[in-house]
Amino acid sequence: MSKRATRHELEERIQVVRQVLDKRRSISTIAREHETNADTIKRWVRQYQADGVDGLKESRNWRPYSAELKQQAVEFYLYKGGSLESTCNQFHISSRSVLQRWINHYTSGKGITSTSKGSVKMSGGRKTTFKERIEIVQYAIANDSNYHQAAEKYKVSYQQVYNWVRKYQKDGEQTLQDRRGKTLETKPNLYH
Repeated sequence: MSKRATRHELEERIQVVRQVLDKRRSISTIAREHETNADTIKRWVRQYQADGVDGLKESRNWRPYSAELKQQAVEFYLYKGGSLESTCNQFHISSRSVLQRWINHYTSGKGITSTSKGSVKMSGGRKTTFKERIEIVQYAIANDSNYHQAAEKYKVSYQQVYNWVRKYQKDGEQTLQDRRGKTLETKPNLYH
């Protein structure tokens, strides 16, 4: 539940959305007049188009999203070339910042799961050996960077495969070694 008070009452939001939809003036002009930004107005229009006037009401509840919807939205954005705005429109996501947070979790190797009460739970992959990581990366690369296929075959997470391939392609197989818990003196010098 949002604790902040909205600066723009429901009637004002409705008026703004109608002005945008009637194409009387540009969004940037309307934004200046109402002392808000164009992204906020675009979000109001999107919410109105998805849920009518109810979409413009100040939300009092946390909106849950399923892990499947999050996965589909992130993959749509990353692999089908959708913009943040178009992806939010397509999947009825409340804001671009919510989608951006999911994308950051996904690409940084953290899993995305269903949200409840404002928390994002991270799913972890299984522990692997250095040799396994090399094998998994080589398999993924040999199969046109099919991270999903590699993840399923080796029973690891998509994010693990994605990160390992990126590291391997950037700095070679030595970067796939698990160096957690090692002191700087025991780590090999990878940057001669």
